Amino acid sequence: MTNRKLIRVFPRRTSCTPRDRLAFVGDPPLFRPPPGEVEEVHVSVTFTWDLPEAERLRSAWAGHYPVVKIGGPALDPPAGKFVPGRYMKPGVTFTSRGCDRKCPWCRVPGREGKIQELQDYPDGWIVQDNNLLQTSQAHQAGVFDMLRRQPKPIELAGGIDVRLLNPWFVEQVLTLRLGQIFLAADTRPQVKLLEEARELLRDIPQKKLRVYTLIGFGNDTIAKATERLERVWSLGCIPYAQLYQPEDKRINYSYPWRLLSKQWSRPAIMYSMHKVAQAVSGTAAQLPLPGPSAGDPGALPRTAHWTRGRNGSTSSPEPAP
Repeated sequence: MTNRKLIRVFPRRTSCTPRDRLAFVGDPPLFRPPPGEVEEVHVSVTFTWDLPEAERLRSAWAGHYPVVKIGGPALDPPAGKFVPGRYMKPGVTFTSRGCDRKCPWCRVPGREGKIQELQDYPDGWIVQDNNLLQTSQAHQAGVFDMLRRQPKPIELAGGIDVRLLNPWFVEQVLTLRLGQIFLAADTRPQVKLLEEARELLRDIPQKKLRVYTLIGFGNDTIAKATERLERVWSLGCIPYAQLYQPEDKRINYSYPWRLLSKQWSRPAIMYSMHKVAQAVSGTAAQLPLPGPSAGDPGALPRTAHWTRGRNGSTSSPEPAP
């Protein structure tokens, strides 16, 4: 790119969407940079189900600027060097790509391949690696050295694999000015392993310990999902419920499923409802089910797609228009 400006356009806003004056969500606004000051417009698409909207936006922006490109994780594998703040908000960084796991709901291995350590990654305080614990300890040590230099509280946001959590890693985490750490416990066996992980992380308070918990996949039901989420909460963690979406379509979940996801992704709601339930029962009580099992989606196609949506974002890498 030259000194002329690059406009980035996004079909939807997430917590990781940039908020600078050249980042836009949706259609061209009335007040925008003049065409002579803009070299290119990049429409960045994270989710495959947003592709129709992205194509519409490309046409809309092409009415004002001559070069409009479309790309991103929904279309392309990561290409080139990650540029902080371009397609994700400042502070986000990747120190590795890929994952050696082959989880049936996840698209990462198919589009990024096996784990790859990046030797030249930018500083940042929000680490979005798909599976940091699959990298070597030497690589992790370098990452922690970088994180200790950061001016803001650290977020380990990609989802720490509870199957690989170990005392050395926890010791390094405790040297950080920690904002939040996100674990990943997407299945019932992983939730069971979370018990051991929580013991290792006993010095981290609940408010800083989030757990990505996949719901709605396969033969999952609201009752089963609620049981897993309650177990995560009972271990002194804050669940982050994520509704499964396949790669080739977007499931329109029933209201009970959407309510369950909302209840179990917002800490304030969880604290409030558990406080009310405890006051009513006199003991630590479970949240009520959001609806009858008739609202369950039944068996969903086991299509391999699911991007880690921490706080509304994804762990997908920088788009490559």
